Amino acid sequence: MERVLTNAEMREADSFTIEKLNVPSRDLMRRAGIAIADEAAKYGSGKKIIVVCGTGNNGGDGYVCAEELNRRGFEVSVYAVGGALSADCLREKSCYTGGYCTDLKGEIIVDCLFGTGLNRPLEGKYSDIVNEINSSGAFVISADIPSGLNGDNGLAMGAAVKADVTVAIAEYKVGHFLNDGADLCGKIVKADIGITCMRSGYAEILSDADVKAFYPRRKRNTHKGTYGTAQLIVGSDKYLGAAALAAEAALKSGCGYVKVCTSEKVKLALAAKLPQVIFSDEIDYSAQAIAIGCGCGVTKELFAYLSEILKKYTGTLFIDADGLNALSKFGCGLLSEKKCRVTVTPHIGEFSRLTGLATAEILSDPVKSAKYFALKYGVTVLLKSAASVLTDGFKTIILNRGNSALAKAGSGDMLTGFACGTAARGIDGFFAAAAASYTLGLSAEICAEEKTEYCVTAKDLIKNLHRAVRRLTQGK
Repeated sequence: MERVLTNAEMREADSFTIEKLNVPSRDLMRRAGIAIADEAAKYGSGKKIIVVCGTGNNGGDGYVCAEELNRRGFEVSVYAVGGALSADCLREKSCYTGGYCTDLKGEIIVDCLFGTGLNRPLEGKYSDIVNEINSSGAFVISADIPSGLNGDNGLAMGAAVKADVTVAIAEYKVGHFLNDGADLCGKIVKADIGITCMRSGYAEILSDADVKAFYPRRKRNTHKGTYGTAQLIVGSDKYLGAAALAAEAALKSGCGYVKVCTSEKVKLALAAKLPQVIFSDEIDYSAQAIAIGCGCGVTKELFAYLSEILKKYTGTLFIDADGLNALSKFGCGLLSEKKCRVTVTPHIGEFSRLTGLATAEILSDPVKSAKYFALKYGVTVLLKSAASVLTDGFKTIILNRGNSALAKAGSGDMLTGFACGTAARGIDGFFAAAAASYTLGLSAEICAEEKTEYCVTAKDLIKNLHRAVRRLTQGK
């Protein structure tokens, strides 16, 4: 796992390194600028490089970068933005010995206009510069974060640079992954410049190696009971597909039994198609994991099911879709009465209904919003979006695997089924949700390689789950 910091956490780590560890800020700026130059050098051979330098410390990084590229013999010039310079920026500008330019006609542009300290929309000349960078046709490298992108939530603040590569200085930032971050940052590379993070509790992102741990080598001397039972309370006469997708994904998760509690019409439709599924009319309180809500319809009957499960069940429960909508309509207070370990899996709209928060308020700080709800009710929240936030209020993971192939009906049903089956194998609900989201995202990437993000269907995602697991466990 790798740390992902907010702007405030990054400032705290920066101050700690400078003030407590006595590392001069000049040394840190030099290391940052050289790291950016190293990245530019990978693409800049024989090309004209323009470094756009703002007036703050991000601009100071830019002057160091330009001087380093100049020293190495690259064709580089600085596009300097006027205004009062910070002390560090002024010092590095005075050390720059190369040339300047008054236009952005280069093949590579290094964006050092603004960093994570920006807290207002870009306007006037700054907006004009960003728009010119974006329309230049140049290969764009952003220092720390694309100018105009909020480092805390990944929202573009008015105009924002669209980078091909972003050099994350010291640590990844939350804004690299959330909301617009995925579209504006391009490839993200991290540059270690010697800043020390003094505490724990930061958000994290996962790697393939991290998720591989949730797919341990299976012993030969095992049986169905070894891998647990997942029960899905899903589907209705109106939404047969939700039940089919959740059940089929659960069957791919590696659990021993998949039981489905649903309407008679859904049973008849799925029985021949999914012969491994065990259909039942009752809640199986002995199941290691239960999922409820996909395609059920928002009814008092569903709410009553939820109430009974929360009060009696002691395993791992996943609540999705209409289960969440039923809570929103009839009362979230049920969550405070639970005996089981609960993971809720809302998308932004469902979470807005659950919390009463406006969508814009949630998007402005998804991590904070999810943490608040998790702590209030003692649950795990998987807040689904282009990059999802998973938190129990204490530990937080940002799940950034996947693409727009997932932005289609049925993805949430598959995620719930796969997470429930994964938890049935004995994986903690928090990490079962992490593994399911990551694996489904990887399946979407594999599907898109063959079919493009436009043409991938829910069935394609299920069919490629085995390829995703194989890539995670075998690297191929």
